[in-house]
Amino acid sequence: MVYFAKWKIAVVIAVCLLGVAFAAPNLLDRKTTENLPGWLPNQQISLGLDLRGGSHLLLEVEAQTVINERLESIVDSIRQTLRSERIRYTGLGIQDSKVTVQIKKPDQVQQAYDLLRKIDTGTETVNENGKISITMTEEAVLKAKRSAVEQSIEIVRRRIDETGTKEPNIQRQGDDRILIQLPGIDNPEDVKRLLGKTAKMTFHLVNHTVTPEDILAGRIPPGTIALPDAENESAKIAVRRKVEVSGDMLIDSQPTFQDAQPVVSFTFNALGGKKFGQVTSKNVNRRLAIVLDGKVISAPNIQGPILGGSGIITGRFSVQEANDLSLLLRAGALPAPLVILEERTVGPGLGLILLRRVKLPRSSVCWVLSSLWLQVMDVLGFMQILH
Repeated sequence: MVYFAKWKIAVVIAVCLLGVAFAAPNLLDRKTTENLPGWLPNQQISLGLDLRGGSHLLLEVEAQTVINERLESIVDSIRQTLRSERIRYTGLGIQDSKVTVQIKKPDQVQQAYDLLRKIDTGTETVNENGKISITMTEEAVLKAKRSAVEQSIEIVRRRIDETGTKEPNIQRQGDDRILIQLPGIDNPEDVKRLLGKTAKMTFHLVNHTVTPEDILAGRIPPGTIALPDAENESAKIAVRRKVEVSGDMLIDSQPTFQDAQPVVSFTFNALGGKKFGQVTSKNVNRRLAIVLDGKVISAPNIQGPILGGSGIITGRFSVQEANDLSLLLRAGALPAPLVILEERTVGPGLGLILLRRVKLPRSSVCWVLSSLWLQVMDVLGFMQILH
């Protein structure tokens, strides 16, 4: 016969009573527990997918986009460097994941090579008969991809937290995938819509010298890109490629109303506010394009300097669209697009099996009783080991 000392029995009883006290909030609704005094237990059990059910998403980070953007940045730097030094060139572009440029004059090849090899420390520069090639090193590529995945996980976590989802499980899986488990979410369409948007916002000056006819004919000068108009997909707006202010300098964004229409207000940090003030001061009566994920969502005319570090994004937004946009801007832009590889709804399989075995109805009281019973079994097993 197994004998337990009295002090051990007292410990078991005390643990069970504490278990009852801490499990009791699960018998109440969430609003009631939030109004309980701070000295009382008010934490409720957070059930995972096995006990509560929910949604399971597997995402892939398209990290190659980050590499391509870096190569595009190198192309722009090469163009500016060679023009400033009056070095004639041709064939500047990206081929097979490397940047190439042909220097026209042989006597300027060495000068160009010396300049271009300093543009990016994470690259290798090769000169072959005046054709200079710049390739990112393997270490730089791996670092950029790793950083993209880590940043994507953080941004995904912020976006999901903004929706009010309780206890999501977000973790890295493999080299470029993110596993998301959302307990209690049976229809994750809203979450998928928010995760499917990169929400990369930038501010560019509109190139007024390019006419709509030039855009249709493909006559786009260097340093300018034609982006689709979000309000009219068939139309395009020519904007300067240079990013005047980046959306990663935003510190707040809120939906609001202006003239009874939904708009989105934004606020920059100190550096962003300074840059925004300089751009608007130097370009009065010019249009400033607000670009979101490669589309011009608004291109207002600069009426005067905006020195307060804040502004308004107008457009044909619905209330829901204004709310979503402000949420995305607050959470930050994804460094690369996310692709949904796997999606499924998970039922509370383990929880239902447990309840069937103990033949109890599915209610909060039964969840608490079964949880307490498992706690008692664990404590008794631990005491048996000590004995």
